[in-house]
Amino acid sequence: MASLRREIGRLLIAGFSGLQVPVELKTLAREFGLGGVILFARNIAEAEQVAELSYEAARLVPDIPLWVSVDQEGGRVARLKAPFTEWPPMATLGRSGDVRLAERFARALAIELKAIGITLDYAPVLDVATNPKNPVIGDRALSGRAEEVGRLGAAIIRTLQAEGVAACGKHFPGHGDTSVDSHLELPLIEHPPDRLRAIEFVPFRAAVEAQVATMMTAHVFVPALDEEQPATLSRRVVTGLLREELGYGGVILSDDLEMKAIANHHTVPDAAVKAIAAGCDGALICSGDHDAQAAALEALVHAVEEERLAFSRVEDALKRQQRAKERFLTTAPAVRPAQARALRSIVGRDEHRAIADEMARYL
Repeated sequence: MASLRREIGRLLIAGFSGLQVPVELKTLAREFGLGGVILFARNIAEAEQVAELSYEAARLVPDIPLWVSVDQEGGRVARLKAPFTEWPPMATLGRSGDVRLAERFARALAIELKAIGITLDYAPVLDVATNPKNPVIGDRALSGRAEEVGRLGAAIIRTLQAEGVAACGKHFPGHGDTSVDSHLELPLIEHPPDRLRAIEFVPFRAAVEAQVATMMTAHVFVPALDEEQPATLSRRVVTGLLREELGYGGVILSDDLEMKAIANHHTVPDAAVKAIAAGCDGALICSGDHDAQAAALEALVHAVEEERLAFSRVEDALKRQQRAKERFLTTAPAVRPAQARALRSIVGRDEHRAIADEMARYL
């Protein structure tokens, strides 16, 4: 029983409030274990503080390093502001068509993230911007052409990961052609499977070939793929398509289960059980509501004990997480983070700002 509880916790990537790890999260990690944390603007004051926070968070569970993750895409989805380099939206790279520029961007981004202890970046966005009225993707996408998204996305993935930061391709099976924001309600995508395979899946195939460490699901409803469940909670989508048809062998993560696209229809604990059962290897619960996080982990424990969730599915998820962590986290030196002066020489350095300026020419 105790062993199961400790293992279940490794399925959670948790958000929290404040500039230090709160006692409630430490308690959760002690009781259940923990897979990782996700940082938001509310957790960030300046470089040295984030580096100390990352160092502490990564070591919340003895012997099993945690992911320290962030949404640092560029443009309007960037948790790290000045003095970190402030990157233009990814659509600029698409307009440039320049793979070398994409690689230079990704290398500079990785250098700054590594300096403050961040090991997983939820980037790049692999959605294809086919709908100009899309309220949530828009210029976050690299391009409106699937092949270009795949080409530039793969370059970003390979470069981030060569520099030691795990990348995340998002949001499968594609969020590019939606007309509502999944933070607020559940988007409907009415394309047939042939169209999805020809357009939406193309960049994700490129990411699989680039050996992307993680992929994130989309909270979208695609009746042609599953008439009952949104993609994140659909075994047909997560396991049948991403895992089996596209042949993806890495870590599949849910998008935040507290987003209204899911939370309007499911409790967080119910959604966590459904997401893991569908084939997700980790669940993001981001608001910092530690009672909701604990309830989700309790629900997963009970689902296994009651055989509503196969323990073999949990074991598979944990093995995939372990393989990814061995690839990216075991080489991280167990030393204190750099001091303020050293960090100031890395984050927002002139060389990186010059790359951002070059990207900005394509705004």
